[in-house]
Amino acid sequence: MKLIDIVVPCYNEEEVLPLFIEETNRVIDTIRHYRFRYIFVNDGSKDKTLMVLRTLASRFPNVRYISFSRNFGKEAAMYAGLQHSTGDYVIVMDADLQHPPKMFPDMIKGVEEGYDCCALYRAKQKGESKIRQLVSKIFFSFQNKISDVKMPDGAVDYRIMSRQMVDSIVKLSEKQRFSKGIFCWVGYNTKWIEYQNVERTVGATKWSIWGLFKYALDGITSFSVAPLRFIAVLGFVIFLLSLIWIIITLVQTLIMGIDVPGYVTTLCAVLFSGGIVEMSVGIIGEYIGRIYIEAKDRPIYIASETNFED
Repeated sequence: MKLIDIVVPCYNEEEVLPLFIEETNRVIDTIRHYRFRYIFVNDGSKDKTLMVLRTLASRFPNVRYISFSRNFGKEAAMYAGLQHSTGDYVIVMDADLQHPPKMFPDMIKGVEEGYDCCALYRAKQKGESKIRQLVSKIFFSFQNKISDVKMPDGAVDYRIMSRQMVDSIVKLSEKQRFSKGIFCWVGYNTKWIEYQNVERTVGATKWSIWGLFKYALDGITSFSVAPLRFIAVLGFVIFLLSLIWIIITLVQTLIMGIDVPGYVTTLCAVLFSGGIVEMSVGIIGEYIGRIYIEAKDRPIYIASETNFED
């Protein structure tokens, strides 16, 4: 029978993990001709997540876990899980049950049809504010316009992938990771399935507005240089406007003489130009910062404990 690894990043999920494995086991027990193995990755949780994982590993022989020395982020946790996987197929999903296990049969059917990947996107984001949904929609639309990597609106990390696709992803060892984009960048034939997102049954989301903003920024800068091109074009446009303004001012001075100095106009022009310069330096700084992080070549994560040796 073919083996399917289930990679599950965990951060402060002590309450939901028993429910997660109970619900997931209920689903996989109905699926024939496949073996399943869990790969939990504890991303430096501050609660008793590691203790729960140890208990689950002692109860279920198909549970493996990796525990980080500190919080390295969900992207690093997903990479660690994929790196340790050996299954014919690999499923990536969250532990909070917002990625419903009941979708497994449809996902497996997708790869059985010949697809290398069967990925999901949300039809409706239950439990999220209208503002957050709007921001998400704007992000996907903007990302698709400035990048060659295309993702449907509402795309999530929840998916099943072939061994070949997973091996290709693991080869991309960049530190600043944006997995949604990486999954698309490596190519392969992907089938997209719509699903209804569900609310968390236990606990609260770990994503803050600032965290989501940084995540979106990683996505934009990881797969597009459009912001750099934008400030180059903007600088050229400002140069042309300034040149035209200088010519007009010189002509007025030669014809009409020196008029009362335009204090307000000058102030506005200086402030506008200064703002553009600051924004441009900030955008360039984001890219330079990412070059700096990659150049240090530090490991994506450090594991302090695992039961993979068992």
